[in-house]
This record gives sequence, structure tokens and C-alpha cells, in this order.
Amino acid sequence: MRIARFAAGGDPQFGIVELAEDGGDHPDTVAVLTGDPIAMPVQLTGERRELDAVRLLAPVIPRSKVVAVGRNFAAHAAELGNDVPTIPLTFFKPNTAVIGPGESIIYPPASNEVSFEGELAVVIGRICKEVPLERVADVIFGYTIANDVTARDLQKTDGQWARAKGYDTFCPLGPWITTHQSLEEVADLQIRTTLDGEERQHGSTNLMVFSIPELVVYISSFTTLLPGDVILTGTPAGVGAMLPGQEVSIEIEGIGTLTNPVAGSAPGASSTPSIKGSVR
Repeated sequence: MRIARFAAGGDPQFGIVELAEDGGDHPDTVAVLTGDPIAMPVQLTGERRELDAVRLLAPVIPRSKVVAVGRNFAAHAAELGNDVPTIPLTFFKPNTAVIGPGESIIYPPASNEVSFEGELAVVIGRICKEVPLERVADVIFGYTIANDVTARDLQKTDGQWARAKGYDTFCPLGPWITTHQSLEEVADLQIRTTLDGEERQHGSTNLMVFSIPELVVYISSFTTLLPGDVILTGTPAGVGAMLPGQEVSIEIEGIGTLTNPVAGSAPGASSTPSIKGSVR
């Protein structure tokens, strides 16, 4: 299934996305659910809306944390002049960084170089700690697409990455969560990132240094994972800068496409952009 979180003139709701490409003769629709499927048992309400008539939101707002993995593709580590880690290199992004499809990535005035990083994201479905390798599939709710937006210049100067990776709007997620894919299937998916329609990244999850099961085992060894927590699994080579006025799209085979415009002042400007009235 594809689980979406959406707004249609009221409070956010969840639903099952039904795409015409799945073999039906209907337009793309979303079948509305009674609640949050990550948190509770849900049922179909019987209501169905056309997908084009709703606004997709971030499919999950992590209840406590986003755990990201750095340099998990050898070619990406090399393109930035870094060694490949011998154990997973992890860091946190605040849940306030999360935005949904179509929402603007805001260029912070403190940075002159904001970069895109297209990634597969894992959504946790149950409370877990010290997960054994053979139980990893049991704790995963599903998968979505992430953009691990990074202020590259601040990443270099700060030493630690909280500011460079943690600005509001620096963690787009979407367009929905897929729940039907196995660990074997997501271990070999194509990832493609375009900037204004021009391809910048093209890789595969089969190039990860540490696999999804290895990441879940490692991360859960030092922190309890909660339902709705998100793990970003690393980005292929080809990362690069994006500017206000541009649009970045990340497509992952079998999941969908996450697109976000870039907004704000020109790099180096002193004025701070504002974000008003957004529903995440």
C-alpha cells in the first residue's frame, strides 16, 4: 500500500493512495482512513477523493527524531574528499526540519551553499531497542523519499552538523509511505535526483556501504526507536548546490517522486525569510 497524509480544507488526514497505473480504470485517488495508521488500527471511512484535489503533506512527522546516515555511498564520500566510514556515521535532524511535497526549502541567509541529497527513508512502525538482524523487517512500517538538505559551507565550518543539517525545511519527505516492499526489494532501487529537470544524481540502493538491516541494528543499539521515527539511509554521488527559484525532484523506483521548490533570499543576503501558515 501507499499511505499518504493530506489536507483537503480541514485537519490532516491519512489515506491509501490508489494509482491508475496499478491497473484500474479510475483516476488517481486516495481512500480516506479513520486515523493515523502508524499509531493505531485504522479502517476505511468509505470516502474517496481524487488525488489532484488534495494537498499532500509530509507523510509522517517523526514523534521524536530523524536519524540520518552520512557517507553511506562510497562514491559520495569520495566526491567530498572523505573516507568511507568503518561503522555507520549517524547524526540527528530535528523533526521541525520536516516538510512535505511541494513545500519550499528555505535558503537560510547564513549560508552560501545549500545542497540537495536524495535518499531512501525508512519509517519505523513500533517501539524498538537493540533490534536483532533477523527482526528488522518487523519494526519497519514502510519507506518514503527524503531530501537531506545541507548547508554545505556551514557543515565544513561548524565541525558538527546540527546547524548545517537542521534548519527548518531541511528535511522534505514524501510523497507517501510504501508499506508493501520487502527488505530484499528496497535493497536494489534506483535513485534519481534532478534540478530544474536536469539529472544530477543517479544511483542505486545496492551501492550502500551499510544495508538497511545493518543500519537499524546499529542505530537501535544506542537509541530507542519510536513509531514514526525516520532513518535517512545516505545519498549517492552527485550532490550539488541549489538556488532560490530552482526546483529539486527525487525519484525512487517503486516509491514515487518528491518535488520541492527552493525559496528565500539570494545566498549571502542578510534578510531572514519567513514561513507562515504552513500545515506540515
